[in-house]
Amino acid sequence: MLVLNLRCGHHHGFEGWFASASDFESQLQRGLISCPICADIHISRMPSAPHLNVSHLRGGPAEPSTAQASAAPAGVAKPELPGHVNARMHDHLLSAVAAVLANTEDVGDRFVEEARRIHYGETEAHGIRGQASATEVAELVEEGIAVMPLLLPAALKGPIQ
Repeated sequence: MLVLNLRCGHHHGFEGWFASASDFESQLQRGLISCPICADIHISRMPSAPHLNVSHLRGGPAEPSTAQASAAPAGVAKPELPGHVNARMHDHLLSAVAAVLANTEDVGDRFVEEARRIHYGETEAHGIRGQASATEVAELVEEGIAVMPLLLPAALKGPIQ
């Protein structure tokens, strides 16, 4: 198993596991690799120390390579690469998005209609989410209806795990 550090065109870093280097190249050429955050298929391989998952050959857990073991002393944070989202902030963002998804009703393309019904007291106030065009959002804001765009990572558009 070959583990590679990858990056999309929007500078989101992620890890990919492949059977071989040729397997990675084949999947990349066929557009089968996409960013788990934004679904971008413009993927590049980042420089990294090779990491092969061959623990099954030794009969035990994989031991860190010398390069990995000496990369950063214990208790010292690794520096962030320019353009990358801080992993901790990313985790907090995904947690916040998951909380919004868990506590709102998905009204889909009826969002504008439902937002107006709630605002004008035609239905009980509750959290909703859905789709609206930029023009529709601007119209809602002009009417004094508070809305907040929430761009969902591609990974969260399906079932939340």
